[in-house]
Amino acid sequence: MAHELFDGFLEDYFAECEEHLAAARSALLSLEASAGDSAGQRRIVDDLFRYFHSLKGISAMVELRSAEQLAHDLESYLRAVRAGDLTVTDAAISLLIEGTQLLEQIVNAFRAKSAQPPIDDLVERIEAAIPRRQSAPPENIAGDRPAHAGVEAAAELVTWKCAFAPTRELLAAGLGVDTIRKQLSDLGTIVGAAPQVSAAGSVVFHFTIKTEAQIDLARALEGSPITVERVREAATAAPEPEPMSAPPDVDGTAAPSAVVSPVVRVEMSRLDDLMRKIGDLVISRARLFDTLSRIERHVPAGEWRAVQESAMTIDRQLRTLRDALMRVRLVPVGEIFRRMPFVVRDLARETGKKITLLFHGQATEIDKYLIERMMDPVLHLVRNAVSHGIEPPDERIERGKRPEGTITLTATAAGELVTIDVEDDGRGVDAGAVAARAREAGLPVPAGALDSAALLALLCAPGFSTRDDADRASGRGVGMAVVKDTVERLSGTIALESVPGAGTKFTIQLPLTLAIADALIGRVGPEAFAVPQSVVREVIEVAAGDVRLIEENEIVLHRGTALPIVRLSRLFGIDVQAPPRFHVFVIGAGAAALGIAVDRVVGQREIVVRAVVDPLVRVEGIAGATDLGDGRVVLILDPMSIARLTRQRAAKTIGDVARWGRVSA
Repeated sequence: MAHELFDGFLEDYFAECEEHLAAARSALLSLEASAGDSAGQRRIVDDLFRYFHSLKGISAMVELRSAEQLAHDLESYLRAVRAGDLTVTDAAISLLIEGTQLLEQIVNAFRAKSAQPPIDDLVERIEAAIPRRQSAPPENIAGDRPAHAGVEAAAELVTWKCAFAPTRELLAAGLGVDTIRKQLSDLGTIVGAAPQVSAAGSVVFHFTIKTEAQIDLARALEGSPITVERVREAATAAPEPEPMSAPPDVDGTAAPSAVVSPVVRVEMSRLDDLMRKIGDLVISRARLFDTLSRIERHVPAGEWRAVQESAMTIDRQLRTLRDALMRVRLVPVGEIFRRMPFVVRDLARETGKKITLLFHGQATEIDKYLIERMMDPVLHLVRNAVSHGIEPPDERIERGKRPEGTITLTATAAGELVTIDVEDDGRGVDAGAVAARAREAGLPVPAGALDSAALLALLCAPGFSTRDDADRASGRGVGMAVVKDTVERLSGTIALESVPGAGTKFTIQLPLTLAIADALIGRVGPEAFAVPQSVVREVIEVAAGDVRLIEENEIVLHRGTALPIVRLSRLFGIDVQAPPRFHVFVIGAGAAALGIAVDRVVGQREIVVRAVVDPLVRVEGIAGATDLGDGRVVLILDPMSIARLTRQRAAKTIGDVARWGRVSA
């Protein structure tokens, strides 16, 4: 019981740390932008003080001493700013930002159960910066400091000891330790907190709180599941301690005195489990509809209409349930964007560049799973813009630009797709330099001018880089290979637009979610394949006589351009006779467009994606499998992987032809 409660509290601790750290990062950026606004700075400093004070308190409760110590020193630093002993300078903001980043590293290490990063150097610099009369030892850290060592003078405050013993009933009523701590914080200042395991094996949270003299804490908490005891101050003639209030009944009938939060934190594993169950319902629905289609001719028309109406109602309700659960899993893409200002700020200072970062569409929502995996790719693209895109101020002025460069992150949603743009107004990509560097690295380079797709393919080639020496800001080369690989593994696409001297834009398109998706079903001989509808731009019908063969690659004329096609029968070795007419799924756009040929398209279905994770059965070009309801397994194509395979084979063919030409000459 005790371990379950404490583990549950740790999850709350990590979630609350993320909230406070995110708020602190945002406040620090606002503080840097509020130069000259003393009133605005005061409000921001007060907010920061509250965030670090909360982090100190909750870190003490889980006995994470390094986070408690660092948060306390940051709090003391801000206290000196509030008192007027320190001013808000660039150095002060940098120190606070460094402290916030180190706090995040400490919490992440604690969560991963890895070694804690050292804090001594930063703590020494913070304490050295605080005027001596403002420096105060942390309250109750490691249990060797007096409980009354607080911010305000002890003579004006009253100290109380409080205890809270959580039970299942109280937790079910919304009375967890975070609710209790908030209630106590509203009445006074928590100067100490620690969990203890009682002799009975249950967890009891002990708090030390200071309130103003006129507040009777025992009376204010009367009826709540908190025991309260007033502490006699040694230097003050205080009245006899008031008796401790009665503990709550075991059945949790004590009347709650705090407002229950409307927010419920849910583990992603539980949402994943719910999504799997809905996936099973989707498969069962498909089986039901398949069965109904077979028995329709045996049921009288009047009764059949009632059966059909019931089936359609179930279909609508299941779609509504699926959409509702998907919305629960969606989180704002701002979770990615809000980490970028710190990266840009540090790299701009390191490179001597001036950069403005703009955000659009932060409220656009995307699946939490995708958010976590897109953090690093977007970070690479932002570093690219700083390192390779934005010019130094002098160079920008010579080109007639503003000395400050601009990086814009934009997110938009349309249908089942989310688009993320990373754009800069820098120097653009020098296609000639990229081609020359690719030839030096032994990479196949198409003849003639490089279009956007060919340029992107070179930039994303593993190991390719335009830099001789690596630095913190570099992102292309290995970084771009990681970006492209990650995006394609998430069933997304990436595109490049670049105008020399004007700037560069990377566009990433992703599906809203990967668990359940709409798909088009194509058949090749006896086999059926599912293609995610989100990546299919259009479906065309092609006559066999319209196909042209160029260097063993098939193409058809489509919308005035040559569209390369790949036949699934040839790719997967399916022995079928080529039909006189066939269908083609067109994916991608422009020079990156590709056609996937099937014998015919048999329909559109909602599918449950079952990923293939066993490396022994994983096949390039296959993303997973699904069940359409008839008991047969249908393979789900990975169009991006098929496109990559096709490009690799085409590049090898071009390379072989070029080498053969050199040998013949």
